[in-house]
Order: sequence, then C-alpha cells, then structure tokens
Amino acid sequence: MADTTPTPTPTFSAHPMTRRIDIGHTIAYIMLIIGAIISLIPFFFTVSVSLMNLTESRSGVFLPSTPQWGNYAQAWNEANFSDYFWNTIQITAITLTGQVIFCVLAAYAFAQLSFPGKNFLFALLLSTLLLPEAVTWVPNFITVSWLGRIGPIPWLNNWPALTIPFMASAFNIFLLRQFFMQIPGELWDSAQIDGAGHMRYLLQVVLPLSRAPMVTVILFGFLGSWNALAWPILVTTTPDWRPISYGLLAFLDEAGSFFHLQMAGAVITILPILLLYFFTQKQFTEGIATTGLKG
Repeated sequence: MADTTPTPTPTFSAHPMTRRIDIGHTIAYIMLIIGAIISLIPFFFTVSVSLMNLTESRSGVFLPSTPQWGNYAQAWNEANFSDYFWNTIQITAITLTGQVIFCVLAAYAFAQLSFPGKNFLFALLLSTLLLPEAVTWVPNFITVSWLGRIGPIPWLNNWPALTIPFMASAFNIFLLRQFFMQIPGELWDSAQIDGAGHMRYLLQVVLPLSRAPMVTVILFGFLGSWNALAWPILVTTTPDWRPISYGLLAFLDEAGSFFHLQMAGAVITILPILLLYFFTQKQFTEGIATTGLKG
C-alpha cells in the first residue's frame, strides 16, 4: 500500500544578506526623510510668517490665524521690487544666452574634436572649480574696470560687468562634455555621409539628444544669476542694474522689525526659482542621472 502521508513543505529562512539589504534601505529612507524635513522646515516657516499679521509674527506662533495675502502686495510696493525684478530678468536672460552658446561650443570641442593640448586644457579648466569664488572677485573687478575704459560702453554699473564674466562656466562645460561623449560615434559618421559638418551635426543631432543636460545647465545658470549678490554689489553703485537679491537685502534693512513683510519679500524673491524647478524637475533629474557615466 502506497504511503499517502503528505510531504512537508520545506521552509527557508531569509538570507542574512537580504535582511541586511532591507535594513540598509530602511535606514537610507529614514535619513532621507529626516533630511527632507530639515530642509523644508525653514521654507515652511518663511511662508507661514509671510501670511501672518504683525502681532502674530512677533508672538512666535507657527501658523497664521487668517492668511494675510496683502502682505505680498505691500512688500512688493514698499521694496520697489518691480524695478529689481526687471533688472534681474535682463541680467539672467543675457547670462543664460551667453552660457548656452559658449558652454555648448566648448563642451562639444572637448568631447568630439581632437586638437593639441586638449586634455591639458580640460584639466586646467576643471582646476578653476577648486578656486573659491571670492578669490576671483578682485582680478575680475580689475579686468572689467579696464575693459570698460577701453571699450565703447562702460562695464561698471552696466550689464557687461554683471553678465559677461559668467558666460563661460567650467561646471556647465564639464557637465555637457560628459554627456556629449556618450553620443555614439556612428551618428557622426552618418552625418558626414550626408554632408554635415560639425556645426550642423551639433545643432541637428547633438543638441536634440541633449535636452536633459541642457535643462540642467539652464537651471544652474538661472540659479546662479538670480541669487548673485556679492558681485553685483561690487560692480554697481547705483540701483539702475542691481538685481532682486540686492533689493531684498535693502528691504530687510528698511522693514526693520516687520518680520511678516520681510518673509513676504523673501517668498516673492524665491517664487520664480520654485516655479522654474517645478516645470523642469524631470529633465533636471534625468540630466544629473545620465551625465558623467563615461569619462
């Protein structure tokens, strides 16, 4: 008679490596959540205080009883933000245009062309990233002052001093160069068969494939130009070309103890940055994730 006793199903304990990986992921997520909370608390506090009245902003409450949306209009008018905003828009537009042109051309040359001393020049370019920004202020100031004296237009108290020194970014050139090197060489061979030169290949093949890193470059350039403060103060003595960051600094001094208006001015200043990142976050993360895989 055949044995009909069911065979017991073997049980397997989780592999120690699996448990370690799960614990590692859990710790990573916890650290990320803690970091996100620490980063968001100052921003949330700024927005909250900007919607309070004067009494609430001084009492230390965490949330406003009734949002005071008029604080933004009051801060905008009292700080004369309209003029500073227009100055910043012009400075940012000119700077970004120059960065896109010069950084793309330089990155393409380092990635796709062969010329004597290319590796040395690229290493020299990267070495400039090690210099603190403050170290370059004095030589750059001397340079723009000299160019303003010999050129057709003055540089100080004008847009050239605020834009031209930042049109070639070593970090942006490095970022684009790393991505351009990942583009298959077969595409260049096919473009040559069709009679395309380097400029046509760059405009019609390379750039359409580089949307993510280009958005990253534009975002970094926008942030740098929009947040600039020390250099604009150094090269300008009148409010004609001073940016929004200086307008906010001046308003913080003028507003004094009106903390709710100070925070409203800060929110107005950072709102364009938040909107830009909101619409470009997907391309930004793709640009960071796919760049630098090949050196």
